[in-house]
Amino acid sequence: MSPAEEMFAADASAAMLGIELLEVGAGRAIVAMTVRDDMLNGHGTCHGGPIFSLADTAFAVACNSHGPITVAAAASVDFLNPAAFDDRLTATATEKFRRGRTGLYDVIVSNDAGEPIAHFRGRSHTVARSTDAST
Repeated sequence: MSPAEEMFAADASAAMLGIELLEVGAGRAIVAMTVRDDMLNGHGTCHGGPIFSLADTAFAVACNSHGPITVAAAASVDFLNPAAFDDRLTATATEKFRRGRTGLYDVIVSNDAGEPIAHFRGRSHTVARSTDAST
């Protein structure tokens, strides 16, 4: 199991939201979740929090795909379209820049119809060279 897959397997928040890891590679990741009734806001659409968390999870997996422990330094999201109950949302993270301890990642969240739901941009910071505490 890769460091990114190990990190995802230990992510209790992602598990609570029902997020599934579909794909991981160098600087990229795809995760998905289905919108449940407990994720709906007062307007009957998916609350922004679970959408942000889905995108943030894809970002986390992608920026940890290189091995060193990496965390978010900053993130922003633009909500483009509403997501409805039972929508299957997919978040695709792509590394745009990585140098030294800093990385920049774009994540597109879309529904099964391919409509964009959100655009997330995350900046990462590498805090350790490996998951081994002795290094």
